[in-house]
Amino acid sequence: MNKILIIDDEDKLRALMARIIGLEGFEVLEAATCKAALKKLEHFTVDVVLCDVKLPDGNGVDLIKEIKNLYPQIEIILLTAYGNIPDGVQAIKNGAFDYLTKGNDNEKIIPLINRAIEKVQLQKRIEKLEQQVGKKYGFESILGNSPLILEAVAFAKKVAPTDASVLLLGETGTGKEVFAQAIHTGSLRMTKPFMALNCSAFGKELLESEIFGHKAGAFTGALKDKKGLIEEANAGTLFLDEIGEMHIDLQSKLLRVLETGEFIKVGDIKFTKVDVRIIAATNRDLQEEVKTGRFREDLFYRINVFTITLPALRDRKKDITELAVNFLKIFAQKTGKHIDGMSQDFIKHLQNHQWKGNIRELKNVIERGVILAEGLQLTTDSLPVELQINDTHQQSGMSAFELSSVEKLHIQRVLNHTKGNKTEAARLLNIGLTTLYRKIEEYKIF
Repeated sequence: MNKILIIDDEDKLRALMARIIGLEGFEVLEAATCKAALKKLEHFTVDVVLCDVKLPDGNGVDLIKEIKNLYPQIEIILLTAYGNIPDGVQAIKNGAFDYLTKGNDNEKIIPLINRAIEKVQLQKRIEKLEQQVGKKYGFESILGNSPLILEAVAFAKKVAPTDASVLLLGETGTGKEVFAQAIHTGSLRMTKPFMALNCSAFGKELLESEIFGHKAGAFTGALKDKKGLIEEANAGTLFLDEIGEMHIDLQSKLLRVLETGEFIKVGDIKFTKVDVRIIAATNRDLQEEVKTGRFREDLFYRINVFTITLPALRDRKKDITELAVNFLKIFAQKTGKHIDGMSQDFIKHLQNHQWKGNIRELKNVIERGVILAEGLQLTTDSLPVELQINDTHQQSGMSAFELSSVEKLHIQRVLNHTKGNKTEAARLLNIGLTTLYRKIEEYKIF
């Protein structure tokens, strides 16, 4: 039930308004002074305040400003005397929702309160959505408790509120875009656009058009004006992944944006102004690229204001299980499957794997496992064969490319399928039982 606070020192008028408002289904609180009103607001969550101008211990117009500073989500309606316009105007400037002439506009009170309530509810929905977005894209979305990832997150949190350019370094699949999104969400630009582009996905001409836009007729197929992502991200953040792949001619245009905040679209003759924060990422050694002349030194120093190195998954193995469980929940929900968890052998394989594709590879493995799962747990049978082979040869010293490695793994999987029934396993393998026992002994399968 929405709560309405009436602040007025005239007892009879306050009681009348309380009755009118209460009959509409609102919960009504009353206060006769500024001090009493502020006390009520400390103890109750109020949606709308009706406030008189003249109060025994202060002025209602000034009280509005104080209330809005303390409780910005509250909407306030000022009750003015005899249509006192200056008080009403000043009240609006101080943050009031609207004002009414005291005693003469009783029939307007309820419609005005309803409109104020609508604004309060809309603001609450917006705040809830912002919280959900913050949780999904903020630093809370970065999982792990290993020292390296905690250090990277700590650095990112420090730089996020600033406008400094950030360079994210790390192998493919380490979560550079997730970090870029979190930095944006933790910045003062969080309500503005976040645009992301992988520079390795386009050739020079297309990349130039994607980033900077073009005018109609600039080239064959350019039928109309197009905004580039740098303009779409105005007042927000542009994330340029794999910036080391950007052609050196485009690097000079990006440098001008960082230095002057302006650029020229393809086919245009005048500058376009933008205010955009650049977060870049690469798995290349940019200093080496500078030495070879493939990357501009001046651009390197402009984007390298603050560098964060993201650790490879093999260097934060204690986080693998937490990440896997999170992906399991996501994909189980997507597929509508009820999967309780992962077997110990499954987890052991995850821990032993080298994860050259890092978090992205782990995510793909869990998604595949969920699709193949037939029981309540993910088991080694749902792992990719190459992951099982690699794990097997790491434990036994066998090469992942040897035929014997594949044979051992296949026999183990068939035995798992038959729950250790060797007669049935031999039948499925189409070999003699004696041969199976010999291979079990040879490969030390237990």
